[in-house]
Amino acid sequence: MARHLVTSALPYINGIKHLGNMVGSMLPADVYSRYLRQQGHEVLYICATDEHGTPAELAAKAAGLTVADFCARAHEAQRAVYDGFALSFDHFGRSSSQQNVEITQHFARKLHENGFIEERAIRQVFSPADDRFLPDRYIEGTCPHCGYDRARGDQCENCTRVLDPTDLIDPRSAISNSTELEVRETKHLFLLQSKLQHEVEAWIDEVADEWPQLASSIARKWLTEGLHDRAITRDLDWGVPVPADTWPDLAAEGKVFYVWFDAPIEYIGATKEWADAAGDGQVRDWKSWWYGPDGADNVRYTEFMAKDNVPFHTVMFPATELGVREPWKKVDYVKAFNWLTYYGGKFSTSQQRGIFTDQALELLPADYWRYFLIANAPESDDSAFTWEHFAATVNKDLADTLGNFVNRVLSFSRKRFGDHVPAGKERGAAEAKLGAEIAGLLADYEGHLEALQFRKAAQSLRALWSAGNSYLEEKAPWLEMKTDQEAAATTLRTAMNLIHLYAVISEPFIPVSAAAMRTAFSLEADTATWVTAEQARALDAVPGGTAFTVPPVLFAKVSEEDLESYLTRFGGES
Repeated sequence: MARHLVTSALPYINGIKHLGNMVGSMLPADVYSRYLRQQGHEVLYICATDEHGTPAELAAKAAGLTVADFCARAHEAQRAVYDGFALSFDHFGRSSSQQNVEITQHFARKLHENGFIEERAIRQVFSPADDRFLPDRYIEGTCPHCGYDRARGDQCENCTRVLDPTDLIDPRSAISNSTELEVRETKHLFLLQSKLQHEVEAWIDEVADEWPQLASSIARKWLTEGLHDRAITRDLDWGVPVPADTWPDLAAEGKVFYVWFDAPIEYIGATKEWADAAGDGQVRDWKSWWYGPDGADNVRYTEFMAKDNVPFHTVMFPATELGVREPWKKVDYVKAFNWLTYYGGKFSTSQQRGIFTDQALELLPADYWRYFLIANAPESDDSAFTWEHFAATVNKDLADTLGNFVNRVLSFSRKRFGDHVPAGKERGAAEAKLGAEIAGLLADYEGHLEALQFRKAAQSLRALWSAGNSYLEEKAPWLEMKTDQEAAATTLRTAMNLIHLYAVISEPFIPVSAAAMRTAFSLEADTATWVTAEQARALDAVPGGTAFTVPPVLFAKVSEEDLESYLTRFGGES
């Protein structure tokens, strides 16, 4: 049994996330975590809301709330959606937690002690209309690289280029829209990433060959362009305060750490939150996941994120970890994703383009979305969400291939043999052939999950479901009943064992439906966590005589009327 630390990119606190955000981080991390647990590994899946930064302050102001109240409400709203998607976080924390404040300040002090933080006077944009210095996200304007007219002062959402506020064309205040901006002198803390460039390069050379090309190429591109010293403090009312014992003047001015300095540290902070939340006399050792003489070398750490987050997690945060000169765990494997588009255009939280996760759950149960998103995950390239593709996938794979198989087998068996699994004969050549096929497909499925190839894993899972349908059509128990009822009973018993197998192995993708399939059988001790190759060949986990029930329809088809209503509400191809 191995120890696996799994994290997904922290969803920003400002608003409910869209499907692109879900498939680019949290959902694949959940599928992988569920699979690892079923394999018997010790797994800690950590996530949290990213609560600092200017968008939180601006959203709170628009809502007429304090930032603390806004973030508390938004955190609970996001948590409810993720519970609705059956995401199996071990802990879903908050970057505004006291644990994160303490660990972030510890990191800053250590970096300062080691000569990697420097206080510098800089010229910064000041808005007389707002009577304050404007952090980079409080400034909007036109991107000098792609011409996008709503680029922020830290990064262009359209082309993902990292910016400085002074790079923007026609800048304006995001608070008042005033264009009467001045440049004045103020002091900030800078992380001297340039001094850590060679150490980060050496670390990347050591680990990144194992990563997908998307992650490794982005990291190496940033290193090729060179690491620059970067300000890690901002003039905000909300954030991790600069500690007064180390920088009294800046603390007195109310400086806080930049959200991209403290947010990655929240993975550690949230793990401490998890430990501190233990009840009933439990003791959780959070440091064993993150800290040790060899950097928690008995832990395999896997991160999931969309491509725009890759530079921060593969270059900037590792530089921070290296600079503290303490044995903090660094990521072993980065699973990066491209964009999920909406009819070829970007999903966008700020522009409310595309379907959002809370809206998705209002329309259909989570398993419909979980399966579609993972089966079409944007791994090697961007992939497009269209309602037509969604409906076709649900109807063919979930309703016809899996759902119809389960309903046909259980309903027909109950009609012909009653409420207990028929015993039938010893298995024959067809069953032996089926068992060998299932074992082979199961090995493919496991291999793809181990390699974090989610689209290929979905294809293998679909093939496993299809094998049951092919067996049922070949044996045709409705015809066998006319000539050999014992043979029909054998076919149905075998098919019921397939349903139980599907329940176990489909759990990472469709956990609610998998539970419904599994609980259809009244097994006294159903302790199976996974299916071995031998068990797949034998197909005997559900013996004759086992009581069963017919669950409600697992997956309803998306009708033409449904499709029309979705297109009317959310729009389609423009």
